[in-house]
Amino acid sequence: MLNARDILETITMIQDEHLDVRTITMGISLLDCCHSDIDIMCERVYDKITRYAKDLVKTGEQIEKEFGIPIINKRISVTPAAMILASCDNKDAVKLAKTLERAAVACGVNFLGGFSALVQKGFGPGDKELIEAIPEALSVTDHICSSVNIGSTKAGINMDAVAMMGKVVRQSAELTADRDCIGPAKLVVFCNAPEDNPFMAGAFHGAGEPDCVINVGVSGPGVVRAALAKAGDCDLTAVADLIKKTAFKITRMGQLVASEASRRLGVPFGIVDLSLAPTPAIGDSVAYILEEMGLECCGCHGTTAALALLNDAVKKGGVMASSHVGGLSGAFIPVTEDAGMIHAARCGALSLNKLEAMTAVCSVGLDMINIPGDTPAEVISAIIADEAAIGMVNSKTTAVRVIPAIGKNVGDELSFGGLLGSGPVMPLSTYSPAKFISRGGRIPAPMQSLKN
Repeated sequence: MLNARDILETITMIQDEHLDVRTITMGISLLDCCHSDIDIMCERVYDKITRYAKDLVKTGEQIEKEFGIPIINKRISVTPAAMILASCDNKDAVKLAKTLERAAVACGVNFLGGFSALVQKGFGPGDKELIEAIPEALSVTDHICSSVNIGSTKAGINMDAVAMMGKVVRQSAELTADRDCIGPAKLVVFCNAPEDNPFMAGAFHGAGEPDCVINVGVSGPGVVRAALAKAGDCDLTAVADLIKKTAFKITRMGQLVASEASRRLGVPFGIVDLSLAPTPAIGDSVAYILEEMGLECCGCHGTTAALALLNDAVKKGGVMASSHVGGLSGAFIPVTEDAGMIHAARCGALSLNKLEAMTAVCSVGLDMINIPGDTPAEVISAIIADEAAIGMVNSKTTAVRVIPAIGKNVGDELSFGGLLGSGPVMPLSTYSPAKFISRGGRIPAPMQSLKN
C-alpha cells in the first residue's frame, strides 16, 4: 500500500530527477500483408498499421495526464520489412519505406521501426534489396528507423553483410550530409538483436511476437544518480543495493503504464524494457551515475567496472518489478544522447577504445558516435565486426550506430536536436582493415553456441 512518503518520492522523481517513460511502442505484425504485387502489399501495410495504431498517441497522452507520468515517445515497430518484401515480384523497398512513413505520419507517432533485415546466417529473398535501399529510404523519410542483424551467438557473423553495412552507413551519411548526416543516426547494426525491443533505432516486431502487442521502455538515470548523491559515502555493496531498489521503483511505474495502455487499447501487454536511457538534459545521464560512484570523469580507468555494477544492479532490481521484462534492459551509453558522455568525449577522457570495452558490460554497444567524415567504408565495417564479436562470444546484444560526419574532422561537432542530441567527432585508428573485411565469408559460431 502506498503511503504519503512514496507518493512524494515519485513526484520528486518526475519533477526534479527526469523520471519518465521513454516510450510506449506498439508492435504490429505485417506477415498477413504479404502479396506478390508491391502496390497491393503497401496498401495492406498502410491499412493495418493505421487501423491498429490510430489511438496509440491519444491513449498515451491520456495516461500522461491522468497519472502525471511523462511519456516522451509513442512509437510503432513492425515485422522486419525484408520478410514481407520477399513475397513481392517487384521488390521496391523504397516504396515500402514511403508507405511506412505515411502510416507513421497518419498515426502521429515519433518513430516507426522495422525497416530491417535479419541476415546473421545469410541472405534470403528481399534481404539484399532492402539493405541496398536503406540509404535512400532513410534520406526520403523522417520517421523511419532501420536495423540489420548481421550476427548471433548461434550463427556466427555474416562478414559479407558486415562489408555491405559499412558501405550502407557511409552512403546514408552522404545522402543526408545537408541535415547533419541524420541518416545513420536512424540505423543500427546488431548482433543478437532482441525481437521485442521498444527502443529506436533498433526496434522491430519479431516473427515470434503476437499479431499486436504493447511494449514499454522506461528511463530514469537522473533518479539513480540522485539516489546515490543522497546516500553519501558507502561501499560498493551498498551502492549496488541502492541501485536495485531504485530500479525496482522505476520499473513499477513502467509496468503500470504498460498495463494501462494494454487495457485501453485492447492489445496484449508484451514487456517492460527497464533500460536506463539517458537524454542530453543535464543530470539525466548514465555517465553522471558512474561519476557519482567515484570516477573523476567517465572514461577514466574504473569506468568499465562501475558500468558492470550499474548494469547488473538495474537488471536485478527491475526484473522483480515487472511480470515480463525483455528488450535490451540495462544501461545505454549513447554518446550524443548523454550529457555526461558528451562532456567526457569533448574533454578527451572518453575514447572509442574505452567505449568498446564498456560495451562488453552494458546493454547495447557503440551508440550514437560521431566519426570523421572521411572514414572509409571498410573501417566502419571493421568497427561493426569488432562489436559483433563481443556480442557473439558473450551471448549478449551488441550494436553499432556510428555517424560519419561528412565534411567534418576530429573535434568538430554534429547536432541532431531532440533526444538524439549533439557531440564531437571522435578519432579512429588510421590503420586499414581492408584486406580482412574483403575476405568475406562467415566467422563461425563460438563453442558456447552448442547448448542443445
